[in-house]
Amino acid sequence: MMTNTFTPFVGGVARSVVAFARECRRAGHRVVIVAPVFEAMPLQEADVIRVPALQNFNGSDFSLALPAPGILAPHLEECRPDIVHSHHPHLLGNTAVRIASRLGCPLVFTHHTMYEQYVHYVPTGASRLREFVIALVTGYCNLCDCVIAPSPSVASILRERGVQTSIEILPTGVDVGQFAQGDGPAFRRAHRIPKRAFVAGYVGRLAPEKNLAFLAEAVSARIAQTRCGHFLVVGSGPSDKEIREVLGRSGQRRNLHLVGSLDGQDLVDAYHALDAFVFASRSETQGMVLTEAMAAGKPVVALDAPGVREVVIDGYNGCLLLTERQEDFAAALGRIESASALERRQLEAAARETAQQFSMDRCGRRLLRLYDDLVSRQPHEPKDESSWHHAMEEIKAEWELLKNMAEAVGHAIRKE
Repeated sequence: MMTNTFTPFVGGVARSVVAFARECRRAGHRVVIVAPVFEAMPLQEADVIRVPALQNFNGSDFSLALPAPGILAPHLEECRPDIVHSHHPHLLGNTAVRIASRLGCPLVFTHHTMYEQYVHYVPTGASRLREFVIALVTGYCNLCDCVIAPSPSVASILRERGVQTSIEILPTGVDVGQFAQGDGPAFRRAHRIPKRAFVAGYVGRLAPEKNLAFLAEAVSARIAQTRCGHFLVVGSGPSDKEIREVLGRSGQRRNLHLVGSLDGQDLVDAYHALDAFVFASRSETQGMVLTEAMAAGKPVVALDAPGVREVVIDGYNGCLLLTERQEDFAAALGRIESASALERRQLEAAARETAQQFSMDRCGRRLLRLYDDLVSRQPHEPKDESSWHHAMEEIKAEWELLKNMAEAVGHAIRKE
């Protein structure tokens, strides 16, 4: 598995890699993860290869993997992978193309992110860059043997953009059992959140693409209408200052609880401390935190977006808002807060039922079946292991990557 984000970085892609690797290993398979160096990463990691990287690229919390010829070669000779799974369409994703081509392995790519929503991290013309990114990712998909879309919405978008490769819809699952049991009251006591307060909460990276300014304004508007509203934010990133400023301007700084990044039981307890989970991002392909919150029995208020509409069913397990209006979002939170005890139990039961459909064991088995199918299609005759053959395959892969880059540039120029 090749990924540009991994632990200790907190994000959906890293968590997906960890979760699927764990499921594959439980089934008796070996998984080797290739990822960049991150600050505060573990000193000892089993079957994790770290490559040099620039930390905090362009003010973000990402690490930018650097070219490192020769680092992977001895590891590849030792593990001899049967399949290569890329989790990004660039940087180590390009390395995945080279490795798969050199070894004659199937290449799988999971389209985790709507990458065009992240152009604000690069200081250049946003419109042209957006078209370039879309074309580059579409071309990358067509270099792979199979593309995994975390939701039907994303699969549809990829087809509309010209992806010809086989697409499998496979979300990252949630450990339903882990998130079902938590101590919300203890978490509230630890963070001085009143026992009877209505708590809206968000979990995730605090970054511009998560639409957190809108979310903070909408939650703040609801808190202003009630005597006991609180906002619990779990995560870290550059947008934490913006959230503080929004709640500060409305005089509700005391009602904001920014607790930083959490994992393990602390994260589970945080979910259980909520009355409702709130989500306003439009850059997701799935939104793993939605299913985690639902596994904890929490209804969700969210904006309609790809990867969200497949999870949040309006009136059943929460509120799905078709328009991005603060007053509508605040009103939806109000409906959950004012729900009767029976209505609240029905929402919680529906949330848990939804989470069961995204269980990690089910999703893990589906991924392994996909791997088996791809490997079984490989030619059974002995592979050419000569240095000449490997060199030609590497040249072919490099040409395809350069061709994709050139075509994406041309596409962006023509669109301008």
